[in-house]
Amino acid sequence: MTSSDIARRIEALRAEIRHHNHRYYVLDDPEIPDAEYDRLFAELQRLEAEHPELITPDSPTQRVGAEVRPDLSEVRHSVPMISLDNAMNDAQLVEFHRRITAALPELDPVPYTAEPKFDGLAISLRYESGVLVLAATRGDGTRGEDVTHNARVIPSVPLRLLGGDWPEVLEVRGEVYMPRAGFDRLNADLEARGERPFANPRNAAAGSLRQLDPRIAAQRPLRFCAYGWGEISGETGTSQFEMLQRLAGWGLPISPELRRVAGLDGCRAYFEALAQRRAVLDYDIDGVVFKLDHLPAQAALGATAHHPRWAIARKFPAQEALTEVEAVEFQVGRTGAVTPVARLRPVRIGGVTVSKATLHNLDEVRRKDVRIGDTVSIRRAGDVIPEIVRVLVERRPDGARPVELPTRCPVCGSDVIQPEGEAVARCSGGLWCPAQRKEAIRHFASRRALDIEGLGEKLIEQLVDLDWVREPADLYGLTADRLASLDRMGERSAANLIAALERSKETTLARFVFALGIRGVGETTAQQLAEHFGRIEALMAARVEELVTIKGIGPVVAAHIVGFMAQPHNRAAIAHLLAAGIHWPEVERSASAPAEPSALPLSDKTFVITGTLSRPRHAVAAQLRALGAKVTESLSKKTDYLLAGTAPGSKLAQAERLGVRVIDEAGLDTLIARHQLPLEGEAISRDTTGGMR
Repeated sequence: MTSSDIARRIEALRAEIRHHNHRYYVLDDPEIPDAEYDRLFAELQRLEAEHPELITPDSPTQRVGAEVRPDLSEVRHSVPMISLDNAMNDAQLVEFHRRITAALPELDPVPYTAEPKFDGLAISLRYESGVLVLAATRGDGTRGEDVTHNARVIPSVPLRLLGGDWPEVLEVRGEVYMPRAGFDRLNADLEARGERPFANPRNAAAGSLRQLDPRIAAQRPLRFCAYGWGEISGETGTSQFEMLQRLAGWGLPISPELRRVAGLDGCRAYFEALAQRRAVLDYDIDGVVFKLDHLPAQAALGATAHHPRWAIARKFPAQEALTEVEAVEFQVGRTGAVTPVARLRPVRIGGVTVSKATLHNLDEVRRKDVRIGDTVSIRRAGDVIPEIVRVLVERRPDGARPVELPTRCPVCGSDVIQPEGEAVARCSGGLWCPAQRKEAIRHFASRRALDIEGLGEKLIEQLVDLDWVREPADLYGLTADRLASLDRMGERSAANLIAALERSKETTLARFVFALGIRGVGETTAQQLAEHFGRIEALMAARVEELVTIKGIGPVVAAHIVGFMAQPHNRAAIAHLLAAGIHWPEVERSASAPAEPSALPLSDKTFVITGTLSRPRHAVAAQLRALGAKVTESLSKKTDYLLAGTAPGSKLAQAERLGVRVIDEAGLDTLIARHQLPLEGEAISRDTTGGMR
């Protein structure tokens, strides 16, 4: 491949992996099996290793995973919650052990801890002075979701630690899961009420923990099991096993299957023994985790951006069954991806009835030669996602029919196109396609985009199905009276949504660009585009040649941006949004020569924001960042200011304990005025719509 081909392939891999990270970590609705994800990730790692000049900070290999769901508040982990490396077979376990012995020849035999790999949701529990003060999901490894309200109702999570020798600060890492018996009871109750049952215990645990109402989580049979720790203010000793025993002594549940094993033979014996007992356990596991049982050696080995070098997850082989392909349907996603899905004769695999399997894309269909009528082997990859492993060609009936890519979108009838060099076919309908419209509007309204509180998925479905909303700008033409007539929307809810829509009109250019849902344009790229162009009109007129000069934007993403802006209906959608009153502050500075961070007045200051402010929180944060400040989610002794609005919550008391200065909005205005800089709103020197209204 030429250098430009390699760059395009890397960008395509990054975009695809980010998409699947979002589906897996954020939506709990993965589209591809772990094996396929691992293959994509390994290819990206290999290409970046061969071409280190193409590595960018926002590459999936440089971070863990994905975005945070928009309907729970965000928490920044003081110690990143990185993932584990996987050993899919014995050879990969052998290679892991070889690296350990090569790095630590003095450890003979190498001591490991061994424990089941729970198939649930990873969380952290933060205890201060022995009291639970915060629970957060892993999220993208750096930032997670605050689920304290739900963790408190899990019976196995202690609200106060036992004993008295615990450290002042203790952050425990572990898994929330749902026992099989409890899962069966929950599904029976849901079906009796006419509600949709969960597909598996993992989805049930994740969905329960992310409920906004803790009363729902309290009714679910959730359990917690600790397997490690993050931030800790005391000594941990020298042994992973012994530290876990200390956690158990403080009232934190650990796995009853936790063992110490010696060397590679010990790992193999434990793995085989647990594999034999797996079916009789009352909870789902998908492998075994081995960790070096020597904490100083763990510290010496360190970690990559993705996983620790001293631990590995040895995965169980996936479970398989034979069935028939009855039909192939095509689904359309938010970005227009047209994905083939095999409809199968229902078959039980691992206690779950499987009736569909993803085929990923037409290239995959052709590679495996899947035809309608074929007998196929189905595997639940990672024991969760069904996939077709192979076709039993010898059983193929005479009437088996090849799978053909539709020329028209099955939802809106627009042309289906397959860009050159890409495996994924796409609907060209954009916002005009109802399948894309719902997801596009959900993305537009999400917390990290326009942050329209109260505009949930069910309401979006109603608005689109009723044809009240065809594009985002239609949201701003809704009235409280009309909204109040919808299911589960009273007058108060309708009024609150109208108020939220009005608040969302005040935003930033970066958020607006991100909200448009351009392929490959995440928050970081949107921020870079906003800083470079300064005005939406300039971005709309940008050419590929200029876009690729911006750090982190390659030719593939540049082409997506230009292609999006070239579509008349997308340009019209932007004009309609500006006409509806969407606006943002425009600070006068050259896009080609941005101010040096050290020259900005608040460049050495760190802020945390809490409580309800008179302006949207994201607008205040953007103002602070424009002045050079760093805005974080978590308080520490390094925080300079806590900006407190009404109902500030526990952060106010925490700031007082840490000696962090607390200011209100008036204090912030005084601080900014001290530097003789304009307040947000005063910084607007001209109409940001450029006459498009």
